[in-house]
Amino acid sequence: MAKILVVDDETDLQVLIKQKFRKQIRQNEYEFVFAINGKDALEKLLEDPNMDLVLSDINMPEMDGLTLLSKLNELNPLLKSVIVSAYGDMENIRTAMNRGAFDFITKPIDFEDLIITIEKTIKHAEHIKQTLQAIKENNILKMYVDENVLNFMGSRDYETTIMANETIEATVMFIDLCGFTKISETAPADTVVNMINSYFDVMVKEIMAQKGFIDKFIGDAIMAVFRGDYHLDRAIDAALSVRHKINEIPKISELQGFEPKVSIGIKSGEMISGNIGSSSLKRLDYTVIGDTVNTAARLQDAAKPNQIIISEKCYNAVKEAFQCKKLGSITVKNKSEPLTVYEVLE
Repeated sequence: MAKILVVDDETDLQVLIKQKFRKQIRQNEYEFVFAINGKDALEKLLEDPNMDLVLSDINMPEMDGLTLLSKLNELNPLLKSVIVSAYGDMENIRTAMNRGAFDFITKPIDFEDLIITIEKTIKHAEHIKQTLQAIKENNILKMYVDENVLNFMGSRDYETTIMANETIEATVMFIDLCGFTKISETAPADTVVNMINSYFDVMVKEIMAQKGFIDKFIGDAIMAVFRGDYHLDRAIDAALSVRHKINEIPKISELQGFEPKVSIGIKSGEMISGNIGSSSLKRLDYTVIGDTVNTAARLQDAAKPNQIIISEKCYNAVKEAFQCKKLGSITVKNKSEPLTVYEVLE
């Protein structure tokens, strides 16, 4: 049901409106609210901000219709208005349009024309609401779905190719926020969520700056994937930037002096890229899996706060570009032989 505010100091208009629109009122298509001038109209809009349309006269005591138009833009820029006035000269029409009126009807009122105008205006207002809702939903969707997936969904063949799987050469990076689990057990939920989101924002910006993709958030950790030219170098650059940015964040006194630090594991190599999950549950995660991914996670487990750990193979690929230090060997789950690892210093 559309709510329409009629603003006119002529009380006879109220009777005419109720008579001419009795069918729409009876069928709950329209609900009319009446005000005697602009000031009264603003008060009624404050009482009920869910109006869809304002029909207003120009010449009224206390506050005229043209002044009301200016106030409407401040109060609700999406609210559509139609001027209904005996002052139909071009100057008034131009002033009304410049102040945001959607249309202009002259008195005496042609009610057939008024009905068409109301229908047209409400349809236009509804279209704007739907567009804004779509934008809002799209922005929310972008928060949960990778932008590349959204772009791909707009392509012609995504339904037939979305299930395609491939083996790729890439770099995986795991970043863990050290000590945050302990804080989450004692701090208020809102504090924990807001804080970790702010830390994630810092990390994500550095990862995206190196054209990395956020694969997933895992508790207080991030899994990122780097593909394309120099993917390993870009991953290490991102890791160094993340560490630097996180170290710049000051301690938070109310959280027992918690000082954010990250531990990072990076591994480059072959991995399988595809949709992993349950079709029956309708939950699929477009991700990467394989030994390279598992090893990157194990390297992150072995890293201490402020450490960036890479494998020996990765070290040999980037040793001329980055300063690294040999840490020795670590035992990794599901690996028969210990892994030689290096710490990236700068």
